[in-house]
Amino acid sequence: MFKTVLFPVDQSREAREAADVVANIVQKYGSRLVLLSVVEEPEVEESPRPDAMNSPQAVAELLKTAQNLFAELGIQAEIIEQTGKVAFTICDVADEMDADLIVMGCRGLGLTEEGVSESVTNRVINLAPCPVLVVP
Repeated sequence: MFKTVLFPVDQSREAREAADVVANIVQKYGSRLVLLSVVEEPEVEESPRPDAMNSPQAVAELLKTAQNLFAELGIQAEIIEQTGKVAFTICDVADEMDADLIVMGCRGLGLTEEGVSESVTNRVINLAPCPVLVVP
């Protein structure tokens, strides 16, 4: 049913909690697992932020840590690093790899209009070329 599962990862608690759900799905369906980390490009008028979480080394370490976590469960995971607008990049990668499912954690910004419109998860739900499972 789910031949390829895309799991966008970041440093959030929600992503770590979603990892359990991803592991269960991948094991149950024998799916191919692809881990994705997206570093958002700064806006043109913004100067680049010296954000340690957005450095290439931090992204590589995050993906390797996630890959090792799944390896401990007997799951082989591929890793992809991308730069761009997060929601659009997630959807583009899902489309390019013909993903059957995207699994994401939800940041829980609340039900305010601003929270819904600005949520990466909400944007992915609206733009994704495949089903999106949001883990609260």
